[in-house]
Amino acid sequence: MLPSRSSSSLPALAPLILYALLAYTAFGDHLSVSYYDKTCPSVQDIVQSVLASKVAADQAMAPAVLRLFFHDCFVNGCDGSVLLDSSPFFESEKDATPNVDSLRGFDVIDEIKSHLEHACPATVSCADILALASRDAVALLGGPNWNVPLGRKDSRKADKDAADYGLPRPNDTVTALIDTFGKYGLDARDMAALSGAHTVGMAQCINYRDRVYGYNGEGGADVDPRFAELRRQTCQAGDDAKAPFDEQTPMRFDNAYYKDLVARRGLLTSDQALYGCGGPLDHLVEMYSTDGEAFARDFARAMVKMGNIPPPPWMPVEVRLHCSMVNY
Repeated sequence: MLPSRSSSSLPALAPLILYALLAYTAFGDHLSVSYYDKTCPSVQDIVQSVLASKVAADQAMAPAVLRLFFHDCFVNGCDGSVLLDSSPFFESEKDATPNVDSLRGFDVIDEIKSHLEHACPATVSCADILALASRDAVALLGGPNWNVPLGRKDSRKADKDAADYGLPRPNDTVTALIDTFGKYGLDARDMAALSGAHTVGMAQCINYRDRVYGYNGEGGADVDPRFAELRRQTCQAGDDAKAPFDEQTPMRFDNAYYKDLVARRGLLTSDQALYGCGGPLDHLVEMYSTDGEAFARDFARAMVKMGNIPPPPWMPVEVRLHCSMVNY
């Protein structure tokens, strides 16, 4: 059971309420936590109920849904474009290199949408479903809760090229990461906190092979040798072999990810890039590794901020009736 949605249950995150109320979309509409209060008052209960059922059956659905939201917002804003199948007019972002055979959870979003279309026809956008479901996914794994500003619209096109080239890469340096996040109005602190989403979920060997093998087959100086050997054993099963980002508590949303970074046990090169050699984020990583509440506050704040990334002004939008296809 998730905590109540009332603001009184979130005293530590109260400043997020003001942030939510001041948010805008690219189309001049207010985003508001009360956006559906009159048109679909059951929206949050429906999203929570369906997601909780799916996560109870397969806990991996929680980090999968969270990852969907990230991959949506980093391609032309939080507009549900990642959910679209290919059509005669565009290629799906699902087929982009970072996403193909990797993203999961589409069926979860589709089932939530089906329930909402029954309760509140043609009212709740797929983009808002993703935003709510990602918050609930974090809470279901023991992470923070926050008020989600709502009122997004769904794009009428996908952008496979932007997904191919615009998403953060597993081998990115800290400078590249700060630059990528900065393009969307997210600062270095936001990036460090949002990277903590890797406290849950798995990655394929193809994405961490370079880190644990290095140039000499034994990993580089910034990786714990015993950790590198463990992950090399995983990779013996092939490029698709998966390992947890956080081997300590792989399905609990906590600050163990940052403890791993301090111990040089970050799974991806881009994970470990946040810490070591006197880098600009060392102090934040060290703080998060010892202060889980500070991480939770910063993560919740950054999720609201990321969720407010609008689509470009020229993007045609609507409320889709089916999340995988535009309305005709």
